[in-house]
Amino acid sequence: METLPQQIANALTIGTMYTLVGIGFTLFFGVLGLINFAHGEIYMLGAFAGLAIFWALGDGVPAPVLVIVMFVVAMLICGGAGVVMERLAFKPLRRLPAIITLITSLAMSFVIREGVKELFPDGSNAHRYYAPFGLKALHVGPVTVSYEALILVGITAVLIVALRLFVSSSWMGRAMRATAQDREAALMMGVDVNRTIQAAFFVGSALGACAGVMNGLNYGSVKFDMGWTAAIKGFTSAVIGGLGNVYGAMVGGFVLAFLEVFAVDLVPQGGEYKDVITFAILILALVFRPTGIAGAFGRRRAG
Repeated sequence: METLPQQIANALTIGTMYTLVGIGFTLFFGVLGLINFAHGEIYMLGAFAGLAIFWALGDGVPAPVLVIVMFVVAMLICGGAGVVMERLAFKPLRRLPAIITLITSLAMSFVIREGVKELFPDGSNAHRYYAPFGLKALHVGPVTVSYEALILVGITAVLIVALRLFVSSSWMGRAMRATAQDREAALMMGVDVNRTIQAAFFVGSALGACAGVMNGLNYGSVKFDMGWTAAIKGFTSAVIGGLGNVYGAMVGGFVLAFLEVFAVDLVPQGGEYKDVITFAILILALVFRPTGIAGAFGRRRAG
């Protein structure tokens, strides 16, 4: 109980990253029925894009401006990469069995990961990330929160609100929902399905890039092989919330973060088994609640 407030603060910070990655998974699955495990490498690519901006601009740029530029450039690069990946790797396979696209996504993850490893300067080693505030932190009673963590939570809140408005109010958001519900019917109603799918890949990949930059800012380092773990945790978040449900993925990311943080805190030497705990949560979710939190809520409300 003494560490409870600090663990809650830690879970909120970690949950922001899991949520953004999970939303990408649920967007891809919703509009295309695709489980895209290459999304974890997009997350990693976003982190390295932010690092490249830090190297290019250096310490001469004010910290707030540099952080904003890192996020914006990473989102644009990874959003574009997501669209290119969908166009070249997934669009030709839409009519083939789902296992083919799943294998293709795994192959794409290897291509991106090895590409960064070989092409990025000293890409096989971990890189120190930008620390805009050094070791400064906010102390509120027993809770210590870094300024970076506060920024990450604030940025995530803004992105979630913006995404909610985009999905519920914009024409493209409505097109995404229509495509997710019935692609053929949406096509007959005049929805440009190809453009809608590309938009979903851009948005999902851009959010994954944000999570990658957040990871670097929060932990202080990035590595080329960080994407696979992020993919599993993002996928678990989407499964917990309900694959295909954007709002469920938002909830699922924070649920996973809280379960993981408290399990690590309660289990002896739990930090060594953190990823094992995540896999166990994924298996339990698939076995006992495959429709996720949002699916279960929908059934109760309908009844």
